[in-house]
Formats: sequence, structure tokens, C-alpha cells
Amino acid sequence: MSEELKDVFKLSRDWLSVQEVVDAVISPSCGAVSVFLGTTREDKVEGRKVIGLEYEAYELMAQSEFSKLCADIRVRWPTVTHICVHHRLGWVKVGEASVAMAISSPHRLDSQQAIQHCISQLKANVPIWKKEVYDTQEASWKENSECSWSRGDLHVE
Repeated sequence: MSEELKDVFKLSRDWLSVQEVVDAVISPSCGAVSVFLGTTREDKVEGRKVIGLEYEAYELMAQSEFSKLCADIRVRWPTVTHICVHHRLGWVKVGEASVAMAISSPHRLDSQQAIQHCISQLKANVPIWKKEVYDTQEASWKENSECSWSRGDLHVE
């Protein structure tokens, strides 16, 4: 009897647990679990220091786009068993995780390639937006460079 495939997508205002995403994809049929953890970094932007990010999402569309992404991953890497992505919403300070994801497969190459594809396509297609907040109390909405519609920054004061 073959194992049922599992796709988990969660948007949360709570702290992300790497162990939780790993636990969601562990499988007796898989010898590989690849993990990606994206954290908020302290960056200098035009002389201002980033102190945190504010995330928003179109949640229903995000779930739909995640489902499409999982289907795409399974076409490209048919041995992928489970996919789990957790993404923060709201305020995420420097050093905290914004996204945690894990993918399992019988062998490492498929899960490693799939995790790279997953983060790239998540940033390109899933409607999650981030606003950089600076030490000057200014803020700027940022578009992911992967987005086909990206035309630069929208400035907010």
C-alpha cells in the first residue's frame, strides 16, 4: 500500500518551528528531508537600517497558489512525498524566521532540488507581501525580484 501524499501550508502570526515543518514531512519511505529557513536580516538600504519586516497575504489565493506549486513540484520530482511550508504574517524582527519549509523524498537530490524550486516559486507566485521597516521609522513595501510583475519599490511613510 503506497503512502498518501501530504501538502501542508500555514500562514501564522506566531513564531515558526523548524521541528514542526520537519515532523510534518517525516516518512518511513523517505531517506531525505530537505529544509529551508528564511530569516529576517539586518540590511542597510539607502543609509537606513532594516529593523524588521511586516508581512501581509491574500490568504485564500495564497492557499490556491501553494496547491498549484505542490502539483508542479510533483510533476518535476515525482518521488517527492510530503511538502510543508509555514510563513509568518505580521511583524517579524531581525533574526527571526519568516518562512520555514521542508520536503521529503526517498533520496536527497530530489528533495534538495524541490526545496530550491519551492522557495523561488513561492516568492514569485504566492501573494505574500513584505514591508521593510527602518530605524528611521520609515517603511517601504518590497516586491520579490522573482515576481514577473516586479517594477520596483512602493514607498510608504
